Amino acid sequence: MAQELLGVIPPLVTPFDAEDRVDETALRQELRYMLAAGVHGVAVCGSTGEGHTLSAEEVRRITAIAVEEVQGRLPVITGIIADSTAQAIRYAEAVRDLGVAALQVTPVHYLFRPTEAEMYAYYAALARAAGLPILVYNVVPWAYVAPELLVKMVREIDEVIGVKQSAGDMHALATLLTAMAGHGKVFAAVDDLLYPCFVLGADGAIAAIVTAAPQLCVALWQAVQQGDHRRARQLHEQLLILWQALAGPCLPATVKLALQLQGRAAGRPRRPFAMPEASVEARLRAALHHTGLLAAAATVG
Repeated sequence: MAQELLGVIPPLVTPFDAEDRVDETALRQELRYMLAAGVHGVAVCGSTGEGHTLSAEEVRRITAIAVEEVQGRLPVITGIIADSTAQAIRYAEAVRDLGVAALQVTPVHYLFRPTEAEMYAYYAALARAAGLPILVYNVVPWAYVAPELLVKMVREIDEVIGVKQSAGDMHALATLLTAMAGHGKVFAAVDDLLYPCFVLGADGAIAAIVTAAPQLCVALWQAVQQGDHRRARQLHEQLLILWQALAGPCLPATVKLALQLQGRAAGRPRRPFAMPEASVEARLRAALHHTGLLAAAATVG
């Protein structure tokens, strides 16, 4: 399997059917769509994939399907969203034999904030037990991993290979890119600012906007790599409008709606969440029309 982590990596939605089960057929269809879109990897069971709702058995099955579909052409990242060391290890053990390129792991975060020493111990214990590369998923506002601690873990824990920097914090991302000095990967999840993230030297993006519009994000990445900043700025402005329409109280649901409007297999959110109301659909439809994605979907259909 191609293991290099670089470029545009969509965090896939997890399609659920009317009985709240994983819709494997829809998941396979979306994986094939992403392959055709030219992405550089896929991530499953993250926040966009409602990973916090998934059992270890479901995480294993979803990961296995992703690995089967990509057939070694792209790296597969599996998300772990857990609230204890023991729980995180169970999830890691469930996928350890499947050939994933990395685990994307949040700090524990249910209500209580761990200390920096506790965060370090958590990732160190998971690294020892899993023996797999780990990206720290820095997304939880009240359990935020400071840049200094991230750099420390990358330098001292062999399996911790980098960070997915989220929470809309460009300052932290810029600090990390300088502090890492090439020693660890820094992936951007600042969805509305992927353009400056790429210009600053981020190793790529693992962000919900990529799932909604993979072709545009791949084109943005390529434009920046080629130094075509006029094209990159145009793509940035299109993606900004789309992100403003996507942002909402339940991001997986709005992303799924965006996919459905494009004619893609997305399923429904896991209960108790429901699909967004009509006003959100109208907003999304207008944004997708502006980006040309609705017209592209109509052509495909």
